[in-house]
Amino acid sequence: MVGVIKGQYRARHAITDQDVQAAQRLRRLSFLGYDDGVLDCDAIDPRCTHMLVEEISSGTLVCCFRYLPLENGTEIDRTYSAQFYELSALRAFEGTMVEMGRFCVHPDYHDPDIVRVAWAAMTRYVDENSVDMLFGCSSFLGTDAGAYFDSFAVLRDRHLAPKRWLPKIKAPNVFQFAARLRRKPDLKLAQLRMPPLLRTYLLMGGWVSDHAVVDHELNTLHVFTGLEIRAIPASRKRLLRIMAA
Repeated sequence: MVGVIKGQYRARHAITDQDVQAAQRLRRLSFLGYDDGVLDCDAIDPRCTHMLVEEISSGTLVCCFRYLPLENGTEIDRTYSAQFYELSALRAFEGTMVEMGRFCVHPDYHDPDIVRVAWAAMTRYVDENSVDMLFGCSSFLGTDAGAYFDSFAVLRDRHLAPKRWLPKIKAPNVFQFAARLRRKPDLKLAQLRMPPLLRTYLLMGGWVSDHAVVDHELNTLHVFTGLEIRAIPASRKRLLRIMAA
């Protein structure tokens, strides 16, 4: 897949070890808020393709993510998400799947075009490889679930996974928002505090687990997020393909 160039930014695959290490440094900075010279890396990284979004004028890495293709659901247990969620239901998924993970944007950059370019690159990959489902973990910054009660209440009311795919609890520390929350959400506050990546998934018809995993190592709460490509509204598909062109 050739790179995607839109406005000030370009998306391309990591080619060298230095490219991958740059992504790992950005992940550390984005998730933990500081760059102490330590790389954010794990055993999944060597299995993945890494996508970089750079500012063209400066060459600064402003966004990155990684993706792991699966032939179908029988390979679900080798994914990052499977470390935290019991995903046996998804083993029955027959189509091509891609786990998209470690998505992050440089904390000093707030241009929405950055995320648009990242999704354009992923859209092109999905189309070129006939992907049937995207999935991954969508992260809320910090581990205080109370800060996101309104967002979780909206997820409970509107965006839970279909029962046939619903992830079960595996991680030792989780917040079961679908079972525990009884509040009516403030929709404006819920939207404001919803992570941008998750908002994008939901706009395309994505769904989430009924619980959030508390990840103290990365200082996040995350929900399993799935998106069946055939469920994306036609108007949204057109916009994504225009960006990916």
